[in-house]
Amino acid sequence: MSEVRELQIASRMEGITEVEALINQICEDFGVEETHYGEILIAMTEAVNNAIVHGNKLDISKMVNVKVSTEGTVLTFTVTDQGPGFDHENIPDPTAPENLEKPNGRGVFLMRQLADTCEFEELGRVAILTFDEAIPQAATAQ
Repeated sequence: MSEVRELQIASRMEGITEVEALINQICEDFGVEETHYGEILIAMTEAVNNAIVHGNKLDISKMVNVKVSTEGTVLTFTVTDQGPGFDHENIPDPTAPENLEKPNGRGVFLMRQLADTCEFEELGRVAILTFDEAIPQAATAQ
């Protein structure tokens, strides 16, 4: 069984609350375990925050699109912004000694650590986070 849900928000920090509500609903509907829920919530908060702040530069006329799709036990989240993109191949390592004190630069690192896969498309305007086995087998049999 597969399902797709979508949400579009303006580039305001308050929009993250709407994304959190969507994640809560998805996780509740599919019986996602607490461990996966925490990983999904943190990774997606980072992805949406990056889209709002770095991608769309807090321009409320620009939108962030969030798509959630399920396929078996896999949850896939796609976050798309309307910004210019970024060089996702050359992001400074936030764990390097020279970067430990910096207030920014951990979002993509966290996304890559928490999701099973984290990919970028369209010059970094699209982030795709996949969480394998996030949905219990029993939920997929319904």
